[in-house]
Amino acid sequence: MISCDRSGDIWTVTIDRPDKANSLTHAMLTELAEVMEAAQVARAVILTGKGRVFSAGADLEAARAGLATSDVWERLSGAIAALPGLSIAALNGTLAGGAMGMALACDIRIAVPHAKFFYPVMKLGFLPQPSDPARMAALIGPARTKLILMGGQKITADEALTFGLIDRIVEPDALCDHARTLAADTVAAKPEIATGIKRMCGA
Repeated sequence: MISCDRSGDIWTVTIDRPDKANSLTHAMLTELAEVMEAAQVARAVILTGKGRVFSAGADLEAARAGLATSDVWERLSGAIAALPGLSIAALNGTLAGGAMGMALACDIRIAVPHAKFFYPVMKLGFLPQPSDPARMAALIGPARTKLILMGGQKITADEALTFGLIDRIVEPDALCDHARTLAADTVAAKPEIATGIKRMCGA
């Protein structure tokens, strides 16, 4: 239920469980982490999903079994943050819960107009993954981070763009093509230019 197109210098990783809102089982989450660890050789990585939801986070049964607080989420976001090339979250729809971490760890986030963003840890009664609040606050500031994490607010794509949580809104039929366009200059340049720019940006 995780597919990876490794053709060329751009890897496209797709969460493919649309009938379950792309919710993640332990096996899927582990596979995502392994793919991102292998993707350290890629020049650019696009992370997306099938259907109208990017990911609802942990599968309900898996969450009850402890996946919601598993350290595999942190392993995944750490692997994405360590990618030497450009990482792009092409958010095909709503992003919820722990799945927020993988998007926050990407260099760029683009989303479709109907996407919504929420992370209901207060309601569910546990802390977010350790790196998620800091990454979110770096993008949108501490108060807006608390609005989402502590206030339980569901943010629309327009609000997310205004906040700085996403970088661009793109129509669904153009989403992945736009992501590949964004990756084109990075792929064409020498690898050390990409890593140098990321280092200069503090990433």
